[in-house]
Amino acid sequence: MKTRLIHKFEDIISLENLLEAWQEFLPGKRNRKDVQEFRTRLMDNILDLHHDLVYHEYEHGGYKAFKVHDPKTRDIHKASVRDRLLHHAIYRQLYPFFDRTFIFDSYSCRLEKGTHKAIVRFNQFFLKVSRNNTNTCWVLKGDIRKFFASIDHEILINIFKDYIPDKNIIWLLTKVIDSFQVKNGQGLPLGNLTSQLFANIYLNEFDQFIKHHLKVKYYIRYADDFVLLSEDRNWLENKILLIKEFLCSRLNLEIHPNKIYLKTVNSGVDFLGWVNFPGFKVLRQVTKKRMFRKLKENNYKEESLNSYLGLISHGNAFKIKKELLSERLINHH
Repeated sequence: MKTRLIHKFEDIISLENLLEAWQEFLPGKRNRKDVQEFRTRLMDNILDLHHDLVYHEYEHGGYKAFKVHDPKTRDIHKASVRDRLLHHAIYRQLYPFFDRTFIFDSYSCRLEKGTHKAIVRFNQFFLKVSRNNTNTCWVLKGDIRKFFASIDHEILINIFKDYIPDKNIIWLLTKVIDSFQVKNGQGLPLGNLTSQLFANIYLNEFDQFIKHHLKVKYYIRYADDFVLLSEDRNWLENKILLIKEFLCSRLNLEIHPNKIYLKTVNSGVDFLGWVNFPGFKVLRQVTKKRMFRKLKENNYKEESLNSYLGLISHGNAFKIKKELLSERLINHH
C-alpha cells in the first residue's frame, strides 16, 4: 500500500499558497515584460486564477516554443505567467510529499542532490564493489530514448491516482499534463517546473523496480541516465532484458540502443559529463570543447570563468585549468 497525500485541493489553490508561489516564482524575472504586465494587476490576476480553480473553469494556456543549445539542441516550451504561477503552487505542495517516496540514489532536480553528489556516490559504490580497487567493478550504464517526449500521460495520471485520493487534485494535474503533447497523449514540456517533478515521479516506478524487484544494491539515477554496479558481469548482463521489458510494458519507454553498455571502471565510465576511473575522473572531451567555446564567445568573462573553474575543481583537471587561464591571458592582451 502506497503512502497517500494528505493535502487537499484547497491547499494548492488557496490564496495564501498562490501568493507564496508568486514570491518563489519572481526572483530573476522582475524585468521581463510578461511578468511586469502580470504584476500591474497582481491581486486581480491571482483572484481570477483562484476563482477559475475553485469553480473548475481553469484551462491551461498554450506555450511559446524556442530552442536552447546546451550542449545538444533542446526544444523549450514556456507557459504564460499565470500558468507558471500555478505550476509553482502545485510544486510547493507536492514536492515535499513525493520527495519522501523517492529512493536515496535519485539525484536529478531534488534539493540537496545534483550531479556532483551523484558522482561522489558513484565513486563510493565503486570502492565498495571493487573492495578498494582490488576486484574488477563492472558498470551497466543506460539512458532512455527521448525521455521527456515519451512520457505517457495516461500512465502518469494513473501513478498520481495511486498516491492522491483527492479527485480535484487529479483534475488539476490532468489539466497541466494534457496541456502539452509531442504526439497523441505523450510528452512533457521542458520548461515547466512541474515537468521535472513529474518526470521523477514517473521514473520512481523504475527506481523501485530496480531496487526492490531486481534487488540491485548499487544503482544511481540522474534524470534518464542510470548506472548499476556489480563485480559480476553476467549478473548485470542478465538484467538488461528485464530492464527493457519493465520500461516498455510499465512505462511505455525504451532504452536508447546506442547508449547502453557494460564496461569496467578501469576502462573509464562516461557518466554525467566526466569519464570516471578508479580514484580520479577527467572531463569528457565534448564537455571540454564546449566550455572553451562558450568562454571564447563571452570573452572569458570573470563570472563565467569562475563558474567553469568551480566545475573542474571537482575532478582531475589541472591541465585544463592551466589551459583556461593561459587562454584568458591571451584573449585579454
